[in-house]
Amino acid sequence: MQLVPSAQDVLVLAQLVDLVRTGRATTRPDLEAATGLGRKVVTQRIKDGLDLGVLAEGDLAPSQGGRAPRTVRFRAEAGLILAACLGASECDAALTTLDGQVLGSLHLEVDIADGPASVLERVDTLFTELLDRHGRGRDLWGVGVGVPGPVDFTTGRIVAPPIMPGWDDFDVRAWFRNRYDAPIWVDNDVNLMALAEWHRGTPREGRDLLYVKVGTGIGSGLVSGGRLHRGDTGAAGDIGHVRVTDDESVVCRCGRTGCLEAAAGGWALARDLTRSARAGASPFLAERLAERGRLAPEHIGQAVASGDPVARAAIVGAARTVGGAVANIVNFANPGAVVLGGGVLRTGDEFFRIFADTVRTRAVELATRRLAVRTSSLDFTEGVTGAALLAVERLFRRDALPLWIAHGSPAGSAIRLQNASVA
Repeated sequence: MQLVPSAQDVLVLAQLVDLVRTGRATTRPDLEAATGLGRKVVTQRIKDGLDLGVLAEGDLAPSQGGRAPRTVRFRAEAGLILAACLGASECDAALTTLDGQVLGSLHLEVDIADGPASVLERVDTLFTELLDRHGRGRDLWGVGVGVPGPVDFTTGRIVAPPIMPGWDDFDVRAWFRNRYDAPIWVDNDVNLMALAEWHRGTPREGRDLLYVKVGTGIGSGLVSGGRLHRGDTGAAGDIGHVRVTDDESVVCRCGRTGCLEAAAGGWALARDLTRSARAGASPFLAERLAERGRLAPEHIGQAVASGDPVARAAIVGAARTVGGAVANIVNFANPGAVVLGGGVLRTGDEFFRIFADTVRTRAVELATRRLAVRTSSLDFTEGVTGAALLAVERLFRRDALPLWIAHGSPAGSAIRLQNASVA
């Protein structure tokens, strides 16, 4: 039922909900001051928000001299967000509230090379399980999905992915739209990690942030002025395929030679150390290889911790190579923080120490004068956190809110929302 009588009233309500949700104004007097609107208008629009279920009365605020005003809060529990972040070899999925708080999460090993039909069916299985466990009685308001390759953000299609055979031009958004009556947003996985660290990471400084993921592959994401930088065609941040050596024997999974990922990515480290283990150069790793049939990041970390010189040399070399490439980006983009994440953190502290030192020594002094270099602070949840925050951010943009706020939820507005908030 239409509760708000006019388009102008809808715009005012959207403005008030945005102020309350972001914490910029949480009492009626504060909302009046922030908007310049009169008390009667604010009171009526807040009542509309209460009736629609997107706002609720909160506690009493401290008195400013006189009767203490009652706060108004955003009802983050009113709806749900499904979030998934796919990597080359694993997937995390989560169900969150409308402020990105995780209600439940699941992890699954996948092989992105199995193709979209197989992989996305497995993601959908995780989504179904999460909704069955935690989603009873609440509507799904949005879906956020991260993938390990370039994305055309306006369409949700994968674009020329270097390590995702069979995915080129695949419409991930349409695949999920056939299963969920909710708006879906798709982005590169490292973009989402960068977004999560900028919004939820520790410390929260609000400065430009460069997130560097070193896992099976290597990628980066840049948040500048609070906005993700995706580039003209979605290729921004794909540093794993920057050429760092002229050695033609360093063959990448993308088919080219000399790529950063082929020289220093997780799969390259495992490749080289597996050869060393089989050649007898590292008895420690040879034993782990015999036990598990493959080397995992934690095995490499254990080898380094045990004093294995072969493993340490590989880690040091990779960290210097990645750090050198990132130093060039620091010179260009001049971020306030560089955050290292991904499976490489499971190898121990050595990689980060060498990486951070290389970034600082190879970048120019002015670019590093106030630069913070740290590890990811979200305990490997930054991918799904970022996917959820992306959906929330898009739902509550000023150009999106008026499309659905008068109905109390975005149900039935998916296409209009996606078309309106793709910038």
